[in-house]
Amino acid sequence: MRRFLTIAAAGLLAFSGLTACGQDDDGGSATKPPKIGVILPDSKSSARWETADRKFLQAAFEAAGVEYDIQNAQNDKTAFGTIADQMITNGATVLMIVNLDSGTGKAVIEKARSQGVATIDYDRLTIGGNSSYYVSFDNEAVGKLQGEGLVKCLADAKVEKPVVAELNGSATDNNATLFKTGYDSVLQPLYDSGEYVKGPDESVPEWDNTQAGTIFEQMLTSTGGKIDGVLAANDGLAHAVISLLEKNNLKGKVPVTGQDATVQALQHILAGEQCMTVYKAVKKEADAAAELAIALAKGELKDTGQTVKDPETGRDVPSVLLDPLSITVENVKAVVDDGYVTVADLCVDAYADLCADAGIS
Repeated sequence: MRRFLTIAAAGLLAFSGLTACGQDDDGGSATKPPKIGVILPDSKSSARWETADRKFLQAAFEAAGVEYDIQNAQNDKTAFGTIADQMITNGATVLMIVNLDSGTGKAVIEKARSQGVATIDYDRLTIGGNSSYYVSFDNEAVGKLQGEGLVKCLADAKVEKPVVAELNGSATDNNATLFKTGYDSVLQPLYDSGEYVKGPDESVPEWDNTQAGTIFEQMLTSTGGKIDGVLAANDGLAHAVISLLEKNNLKGKVPVTGQDATVQALQHILAGEQCMTVYKAVKKEADAAAELAIALAKGELKDTGQTVKDPETGRDVPSVLLDPLSITVENVKAVVDDGYVTVADLCVDAYADLCADAGIS
């Protein structure tokens, strides 16, 4: 019996790079078996891409019994495009990408769609890219947690009119823009009221931790060392800041935020060197993206119940946005209990006693 699609569903299938031909006239399976290609951005800006996202995506695809190919572009835009071309040539039915910037991501998405390959934006929205789905966390909420965390730490430190430096993520990453919108919603009213003093505010190209260290060193120099708190947009940037603070005998004296709940950041938090981080349950993100990718590869549509507006096209992109969690020394254990990091990795050497103090064993 021939299956008919509604006009709306047919339109979305066509938009997704799929067609109603995913099923034959007898209701049989699509001629192309599902094959998912995933392009991760790098392994330097954050450890999560290789230590968390890769393994959770692999597990989800293997559990579903679908073929997959996960590669890392290592922050190389040319390599990013080449990997995408290879995946399409090798029969990928869906591409899931973490763009290096929206321009690079858009070029890949357009080429994929022109060849009937659907796309998913994973973690970072590709502005103007028109992917079928966007799977991430509520990134403004991530930034708001960072801002609120810094405010609490500065209050605990009883600093009067603190000078706050902001070390933002890459200017070409839409997530960094959303994080900043979130933390500035907390900090800007305090600057405006005079309760806080706005210090240096700079973005770090490509989330590069080495450049972050150079930029923060310049911040310290320009303020004569008068920085009382640092809104660092992720844990890699936070570590660069903490290294410079140590060099200037300020480690543990200046609250620093972060994001990603890396082992290194959690160790800094246990040692009192980092104020907080934001935990994003990557397994939930990977599972949600994998489910959508597998459905798309089979010519199926899923209603996510959420959308995010593309600021360039105005399109409401079907989305899955997960909730982040603020992590301080009081609840580091929650990240371990969730299986994101292990006791063996976290509680080594000098951190063993600190873990015990935090109830981690």
